[in-house]
Amino acid sequence: MARVRKPTTEARRRAPESPLLDTHAWIWWIEQDARLGAKEIAALDALPVDRRPFLSDISLWEVATLVELGRLVLDVPLDEWLDAAAHPRSVRLLGVSPRIAAEIARLPDTFHRDPADRIIVATSRAQHIPLLTHDNRIRRSRLVTMWHG
Repeated sequence: MARVRKPTTEARRRAPESPLLDTHAWIWWIEQDARLGAKEIAALDALPVDRRPFLSDISLWEVATLVELGRLVLDVPLDEWLDAAAHPRSVRLLGVSPRIAAEIARLPDTFHRDPADRIIVATSRAQHIPLLTHDNRIRRSRLVTMWHG
């Protein structure tokens, strides 16, 4: 069941910088999925309210598409899950700005053409925000700084 991810008491202590979450990292964090890793989940949970992780708004579309295609099954209705998972106490949404759009056009032709990944990578680069992803295509590209909570 989706619920607002609030910072823990540990958040009062020193927390790492806020990452941009790739879509799968966001889903795994909200769902407390072990594929993300206990260390990363704890580090994300420890971020204070004013330093919650960033999320590209393309991830909202990506989750909706995954649900529509049956590749993601949620315990609650999609709109309820999105409302909780994208709540400001969980994440800080980032839209596609002119700077991000221009950065998309600057990505090398060798980087794959998945539109969501291109927007997420361009957002990380344009905003100078480290990215939390387990996507090997993105990691191998070395186009972004990786977040290590």
